[in-house]
Amino acid sequence: MTSPTTAQLRKTALNAAHRRLGAKMVNFGGWDMPVEYSGILAEHLATRTAAGLFDVSHMGEIEVRGERALDLVQHVACNDAARLVVGQAHYSGLMTEQGTFVDDLLVHKISGTHYFLCVNAGNQDQDFEHIRAHNQAGAQIENSGERYSQLAIQGPKASGILQRFTNVPLDPVKYYHFTFGAVDGVDCLIARSGYTGEDGFVIYFAPEHS
Repeated sequence: MTSPTTAQLRKTALNAAHRRLGAKMVNFGGWDMPVEYSGILAEHLATRTAAGLFDVSHMGEIEVRGERALDLVQHVACNDAARLVVGQAHYSGLMTEQGTFVDDLLVHKISGTHYFLCVNAGNQDQDFEHIRAHNQAGAQIENSGERYSQLAIQGPKASGILQRFTNVPLDPVKYYHFTFGAVDGVDCLIARSGYTGEDGFVIYFAPEHS
């Protein structure tokens, strides 16, 4: 099977900016994504010693709402979402009936009737269909990835850099917790999470503001 052409690949709202700035673009899970700018080693060191900024808008978002939203999340994911408090997130696994993985994901508790799931880029549609197929709770499920862009700023200086662009106090936001507020005038979900192992934030916002 041949791989999709660049014209067939999905693009984030920042795709033209990446190309204009000279990023090395690759097919990543069906998305035309920047794999590096100045080089992997330089960018690795920047993230470990200062901060790196990543366009992760290819990631998927699925929202579960309703009085039995928790029941559905508990049924399809392995980590105990009942332990989450409002404003907290955790890492979990989307599971089959046999106990094998469909995908890994982050579960954010917006409220007792609203859970925000961040899933992997190439799996969003299949994850949504898996959750919908197991929705015996009758919860409301939205495949909402088209409504979000994501930027991740990661590294020991990430908090200080991001704080310059928002009036939301970032220091009180604990690891794997989140809040809402404006970043550079744009309404965002601001989560203190990420996959680099460094301190940092992931911000979710409408793509037209990218």
